[in-house]
Amino acid sequence: MDLGLAGKAALVTGASRGIGLAIARALVAEGARVGIIARGPEALRTAAAESGAAAISGDLSSEDGCRAAFLAAVAELGEIEVLVNNLGGRSGSNWGDTGWAELRAAMETNLFPAATLSRLALEGMRARRWGRIVVISSLFGRESGGAPAYNAAKAAEISMVTSLAREVAAKGVTVNCVAPGSILFVGGSWERRMKTDPNSIKAFVAHELPRLFFGTPEEVAAVVTFLCSEPASLVNGACIAVDGAQSRSNL
Repeated sequence: MDLGLAGKAALVTGASRGIGLAIARALVAEGARVGIIARGPEALRTAAAESGAAAISGDLSSEDGCRAAFLAAVAELGEIEVLVNNLGGRSGSNWGDTGWAELRAAMETNLFPAATLSRLALEGMRARRWGRIVVISSLFGRESGGAPAYNAAKAAEISMVTSLAREVAAKGVTVNCVAPGSILFVGGSWERRMKTDPNSIKAFVAHELPRLFFGTPEEVAAVVTFLCSEPASLVNGACIAVDGAQSRSNL
């Protein structure tokens, strides 16, 4: 299937490793001109070299930082036609250690950059009457679980996708969400947990993962790449679980 991505300018945030890096690789493989944004210069350079994407250094923790990184991407790639908001992170572990600061940090790491960059990209997408925006949420945005601040931020991302998709659908733009389950990759949280408490992780896999093994970044990237494509034009405002049946949600 021709995904129609050859020559498209695509921007992926939080792409120095894991899911973001896999998405960048998949888009490059389809012929897209890809830029990746990350804050750590060494990891960013390594990821760019591995994926064939352009390295765009940026701190997305503020509105000004998002704007500066986006303008740098436009200068490097031209007008952005595909935006994948992958940046995310957790703050706090439970309601006992989650207060105002943790809730704000979770929103500033997840929702705010996705919303800000989407608004910046949409100006050109509307004018060209074509664009693809994908937000990487989480299994724990669709249902309760995980750290509560992270849970709330990821649910907010899904809400943003639904409302934004309805607003821009008539302009030829799609906005979708992918909700990964437990994904294992080098340097990720699951790898760290496996090293520190292997017995607990073994029990988690047996009880929570119907396939009896973790998902991979490449499996998530394959779905994201399709959502960015020409053939995915009718998929809009969706939140697609990519979790190997890990989710217990009926929606």
